[in-house]
Amino acid sequence: MNGYVNQYLTNSVNSASPEQLMLMLYDGAIRFISLGIQAIENGLIDKRAYYINKTSAIVSEFAATLDHSMNPQLAEDLDALYSYMLNRMMEANLKNDAELLIEVKQMLSELRATWAQAIEINKQEMREAAGVEPNGPGMHYKPLAAAM
Repeated sequence: MNGYVNQYLTNSVNSASPEQLMLMLYDGAIRFISLGIQAIENGLIDKRAYYINKTSAIVSEFAATLDHSMNPQLAEDLDALYSYMLNRMMEANLKNDAELLIEVKQMLSELRATWAQAIEINKQEMREAAGVEPNGPGMHYKPLAAAM
């Protein structure tokens, strides 16, 4: 990667909200698992392990940062789901099975979409509570850059 791209990514991460960072991590996990699937399909064993490990690291971080005091049931459910994903990725790595990774990719995509929707709902509620019009000044949508 060239210096300009690295600087852009650094600035994007440093200026992102916690919610945006979470979505960026989901984007990265989805991208890495997609590359893991491609590696299996192309017979690239070393790349398969590399991308599965990258995805596993992100999912492990999600599990490690769950706040069980805010909503214990939700945190417990997410913890179980993350554990399931980690087990499926480990099994996919051992069996060289792209279908298992496709299953995890689908789960990650659905979770990302759910979190994005929850973030938007929360933003809308905050704007309404503050008396700000949805399309008022300063309320412009900024697309998230995919994590690279």
